[in-house]
Amino acid sequence: MLSNQETKELKQFAAEIRIHTIRQMAARGFGHMGGAMSICDLLSVLYGKQMNYDARNPEWEGRDWLICSKGHAGPAVYAALALKGFFPMEWLKTLNQPGTRLPSHCDHLKTPGIDVTTGSLGQGLSVAAGIALAKKIDGKENTVYCIIGDGESQEGQNWEAAMFAAQQRLDNLILFVDNNRQQLDNRTDAICSMESLKEKFESFRWETREVCGHDVEAVNEAIRQAKHDGGRPHAIVLNTIKGKGCTFAENQLKNHHINVTKDQAAEALKALKNG
Repeated sequence: MLSNQETKELKQFAAEIRIHTIRQMAARGFGHMGGAMSICDLLSVLYGKQMNYDARNPEWEGRDWLICSKGHAGPAVYAALALKGFFPMEWLKTLNQPGTRLPSHCDHLKTPGIDVTTGSLGQGLSVAAGIALAKKIDGKENTVYCIIGDGESQEGQNWEAAMFAAQQRLDNLILFVDNNRQQLDNRTDAICSMESLKEKFESFRWETREVCGHDVEAVNEAIRQAKHDGGRPHAIVLNTIKGKGCTFAENQLKNHHINVTKDQAAEALKALKNG
């Protein structure tokens, strides 16, 4: 259980991630706002409480790995990394601009703290399973975390990886499904309904939990429990709102990739700071 102070700090960290995510896209004038904002609370728990890492040595062998398979959410990951000291905060002003080290999608070769290059949806879980197996073979205790989107879960490669991970008993692998119920141009149910993602992963022999993805206490507890359950890979379905915390994006259908004006950004930032 988190203390009241820890909960307060994680909520504040999540708000700061959202603030700097919006600022990045405002500086560029556009970006993948919806899917970045929906994982900010998760990133707060991972980088604020659960993950082992060394910001001064991003390639530290003992670190936990994070594969953000939905690579377009990179700006939220960048905000968390910068706030934790992986690179200067000034870099956040250069998102997706010429010469930047912060491209629109996560790139291991460009950004300190990014473990795996992602962006081709549907591949991240396979990579995460491979890394988790390698750590098992080497007798290492690293935890491998992976984030996929609910729209991305329509990709068949994910389910091949799910079968593989269960067969190999990869209990060092924790998957988060950002279940915000929207994808690029419509609601997931209108394009290819995935029904119950929890039941699907359970049928693939994964230890599975479902929680509110904006409740830092619930997310933290789900991760804590997963770490104590051995023998199977873990899936945590996060019920989220696409665009969460951004006044001009939250609850909008067309918020996957949007233009961001200075006035919109100022309004959203004011709401977050006052919240």
